Amino acid sequence: MRSDPYQARARELCQVAGIDPDSRVGEGRGRPAWTDYRDAARAEQVANEQAMLAATTKQAATTKQNADAPAPVILGQHDEGTIGQMKNCMSYGNVAAGVICADGHLGYAQPVGGVIAYRDQISVSGVGFDIACGNMAVKLDTKYDAIKDSVGTILADIGRTISFGVGRVNEERVDHELFESDLWVQADRTDYKQKAQAQFGTVGSGNHYVDLMTDETGHVWIGVHFGSRGLGHSTATKYLKLAGGKDGMNVPPAILHANSDLGRAYLAGMELGGLYAYGGREWVVERVRTIIGGAVLDSVHNHHNFAWRERHRGEDLWVVRKGATPAFPGQRGFVGGSMGDDAVIIKGVENPESAALLYSTVHGAGRLHGRKEAKRCFQRAEMDEWLRARGVMLIGADLDESPMAYRRLPDVLATHSHTIKIQHTLQPFGVVMAGAGEFDPFKD
Repeated sequence: MRSDPYQARARELCQVAGIDPDSRVGEGRGRPAWTDYRDAARAEQVANEQAMLAATTKQAATTKQNADAPAPVILGQHDEGTIGQMKNCMSYGNVAAGVICADGHLGYAQPVGGVIAYRDQISVSGVGFDIACGNMAVKLDTKYDAIKDSVGTILADIGRTISFGVGRVNEERVDHELFESDLWVQADRTDYKQKAQAQFGTVGSGNHYVDLMTDETGHVWIGVHFGSRGLGHSTATKYLKLAGGKDGMNVPPAILHANSDLGRAYLAGMELGGLYAYGGREWVVERVRTIIGGAVLDSVHNHHNFAWRERHRGEDLWVVRKGATPAFPGQRGFVGGSMGDDAVIIKGVENPESAALLYSTVHGAGRLHGRKEAKRCFQRAEMDEWLRARGVMLIGADLDESPMAYRRLPDVLATHSHTIKIQHTLQPFGVVMAGAGEFDPFKD
């Protein structure tokens, strides 16, 4: 597990406030008091990094590879930190274009909701630690009315059948053709194959979930959100180090030439992570389907942390999307809201605005509050009331995933309304997530 980069400063701030950093706060066994100061430590570091960027802008313009970097296309309202981070990203490398989607917010080196197109280069930090995180949704021939009296039992069965949480392994060993792929050798990842097979089909924690939803016709949909787990995280860590990447939020992106030996090895690792995430989501959905019963009538599946070779404006480019859904004309995507909010099935449409966005759209609602901040600002009773009012039954989760910590999905979708068409609106009635107290190093 990665160490917390803000712990040392958070402990100092806690001591300045006259509080023992190791004392316990909160309900039950509680948590270390220093964790209440983590967001302040993070904000302080981000502010310092932003100040350093501003102080070195003039010098950087003469030393970066792309002094004439294009400006990003920005949808929606964003804080200065997010916009500054995106501009910083786009000033490195041979960048052709960039976009911040309406659900954007600060990420590691590149904003979540950020899209950057490179000429013959790939950004390891742009794809990020959760390689191939994405969403899958399937429509069943089962109607909600047929299972509404059994929702509690179904959710409990899902919680017992699927592994949620950190460092978990799947109790059922899964054989999959991807474990015979040559990509393990090409990416130099044979060292992780055994662990990857043990973790295959686990969901993790953070904002990763299994949702049960119903559409306009009363049909049940299964939705899942997670990525390549420890395989993707360790692959990103490996190649960030080899590429000379730095820790922190506002740091230069770790860029590789796509046709270099190292670039090709990373792309093999990214592709392997993509196959692993696709296979894991399919496995989880199928297990949930067997619990509910019924047959699959429709399926929508997409990554939103990945890089694709695409043609835009007459050029073949590597398009790096971190927390952004591909939305080419006719291409479908599943976009989830926070728990308790409706999700949607969308389809991309063709127009000049779509092209300007590199045929990209949101991957979710987007955070308004950090995880620690959400735990300080909101109460469990507020979250429970929000879900009760919407008829949603929840197993697991904590206040860091409270709906109040997120934007509202209809608002961010409205900002992209000219570039996508909503095919289905899906109302959740059941959510299963990892329980309170879980920290997931493999999440977005």
